[in-house]
Amino acid sequence: MLNTSNLRSLYTKIQDQLFYLIPEKWDRIYLYSAITERKSDVQTGEMFFYYFPKGILKKNVVNVYEVPIKFNIDEKSYNKLIDKLYDTIKQLRKEFEKQGERLWSSLTISICDLKFNVEYDYENLQSSPYNSYDRHIIWKYKNLKYPIDKFSKTERNMLEKYLWEEQFNKRDKQTYSEGMYKKKVHNIIEYDREEQDKGIYYEEDNSKKEVQGEILDKYELYKRKKAKEDKINDHIEDKEENKKRNQILNY
Repeated sequence: MLNTSNLRSLYTKIQDQLFYLIPEKWDRIYLYSAITERKSDVQTGEMFFYYFPKGILKKNVVNVYEVPIKFNIDEKSYNKLIDKLYDTIKQLRKEFEKQGERLWSSLTISICDLKFNVEYDYENLQSSPYNSYDRHIIWKYKNLKYPIDKFSKTERNMLEKYLWEEQFNKRDKQTYSEGMYKKKVHNIIEYDREEQDKGIYYEEDNSKKEVQGEILDKYELYKRKKAKEDKINDHIEDKEENKKRNQILNY
């Protein structure tokens, strides 16, 4: 499986974008995305993802597209952030193309127990007997462990047909997994609380003139803030490491 610095950088970007979009503590995240090449180099695709809230009591899985209503977030702004996440996934596929690797048609990302997992699927979606809606149902059943009796009769019949066929069809897949460090990542609710009513503008590097009316989007501001925090944390870690090294040398 392809593993380059550019690829790892994109994995980290996807993680940060996912964490930012989830406005509460979570236990597990699952995402599906598909990209299909059509005639004249036109791409079509889809993406959906869910998370399991963290808590003592068992909570229902949350569809991320329900977040704006549930947490009173501006839906238009939130959907723009989701679009940026999908753009990053397209960049991920582009990286495979640049490296001369076989292009996958869909992927499933799961984040659980400090593990980041990606499963790449190479099925030809254009010739698949299952449409986008079917794939969503199948994916929910397999990844979110939805009880089969929660689906409609038509959906159950489709699922049973798929599961029977899967016994005889070997899926063409590749997987990637990496460990993750615990890190504090602000989410969109925390950011709104901290940045409300600030009207932040950016300046051009050369002229130092304020660009009137050009407000940085929330995710860009979040990235800048995170970069500052990472720099401070790295400095603290370096001091601690030097202290330990001196203790060893002194001994």
